[in-house]
Amino acid sequence: MGSRKQDSAIARKEANKDVVKASLNNCPSSPRKMRLVADIIRGEQVDKALYILKYSKKEASNKLEKLLLSAMANWQVKNEGADIEEANLIVKEIFVDSARQLKRLRPAPQGRGYRIRKRSNHVTLILGNKEN
Repeated sequence: MGSRKQDSAIARKEANKDVVKASLNNCPSSPRKMRLVADIIRGEQVDKALYILKYSKKEASNKLEKLLLSAMANWQVKNEGADIEEANLIVKEIFVDSARQLKRLRPAPQGRGYRIRKRSNHVTLILGNKEN
């Protein structure tokens, strides 16, 4: 009985060898601004996505480029000896969720205070093969 569980775990590990995840937590920019850049690279090949991020003017593209490089490094650790160019990796999924908000007060006329919400986000990036 124990060997059957072990066999299924090994099979699951082999199936998930080409799927890799990287995440960026508590990034201090608004989720809306990050989603603008994330939508551009969703479904693109990894080298094309890196090219897009490298030459984008948006501030969020720098953080996403670093995250994509991290995901590629995770793939290389998982698949030792395999070539990343031959793997046909694509950005399978990328999603941006809102994280904590820092609430601040800004002085306003007549003794009032306007509330400022400094937003942050979590980004999750999943790389996979083109065939799957």
